[in-house]
Amino acid sequence: MEHRELMVRAAWLYHVEGLTQQQIAEQMNITRRRVNEILSEALETGVVRISFDSTLSESVELEAKLRRRFDLRDAVVVPTPSDADLLHSVLGRGAAGFLGRLIQTQKPASIGIGWGSTLRETIHHMPTLNEPQVKVRSMMGGLTHGSEINTFEIVRGFAQVLNAQCRYFAAPIYAESAESRDAIISQAVFQKTFRQICEVDVAYLSVGDVSQQSLQVRYGLPEGMDETILQKAGAVGDLMGRYLDISGEEIDHPLNRQVLSPELTDFRQIDCRIVASGGPHKHKILHAVAQSGLANALITDADSARAMLAAK
Repeated sequence: MEHRELMVRAAWLYHVEGLTQQQIAEQMNITRRRVNEILSEALETGVVRISFDSTLSESVELEAKLRRRFDLRDAVVVPTPSDADLLHSVLGRGAAGFLGRLIQTQKPASIGIGWGSTLRETIHHMPTLNEPQVKVRSMMGGLTHGSEINTFEIVRGFAQVLNAQCRYFAAPIYAESAESRDAIISQAVFQKTFRQICEVDVAYLSVGDVSQQSLQVRYGLPEGMDETILQKAGAVGDLMGRYLDISGEEIDHPLNRQVLSPELTDFRQIDCRIVASGGPHKHKILHAVAQSGLANALITDADSARAMLAAK
């Protein structure tokens, strides 16, 4: 299935968008020779005729529209499954293919990782690679109780599948207060950690909404904080535990001064910033991070892509 997706994407970029084989190779993180082979196979197998004989062609068209609309470096759109419970798995598979090709061609020295169900599913679908030179780092603090979607388990999982080095950020996602957060960050060991987080070559994160569907809302908020308080403050979701408004700006709320994750100005300095999320409850926050440029590569489902393109 992944090979067919590559074939359709390459053929679309070549025959419809008019990209050269070299441009396609760079965009898809594969070699020019591989592009040539895929294009030849697309013609031989009938994927390319007068029109595209594949249900994936709509996804490829949506990817192109997302790249143009939000000035993205790249986009991956997977078909929206009829069973909503399968969405994380479908997104994870699409993300795994994209990340696998990126890592093999670009050879990043370090990758920053968040946490969540989509990232967990990405690990399950990732090809086993041997990249011992890569450092996999936590991008933010984690939950205070064990969970398979926690940052520590997710980072370890990526390191294992890549045979890479693992670097934890041993802190909770939120400090008790802004003053506590400042005291933690002022320590030399945490200053070094934050500097290294923002020096990663690739960041791979998910986003959360502001409802009980959000793992962050259910498991990560401090005592006394809930989604209604955040909604009243204008939040549509979070990135790295930082709650954002519809424009992708941080809301003016004490919680954003307690979070143990990089400042967004520092986060923007990371070269490749990938966000993978989907579903109706994520439409607003996905649009916010894409419109504001916080994400420059997006992995989502077709229904979410259409909703983002239709938003004002």
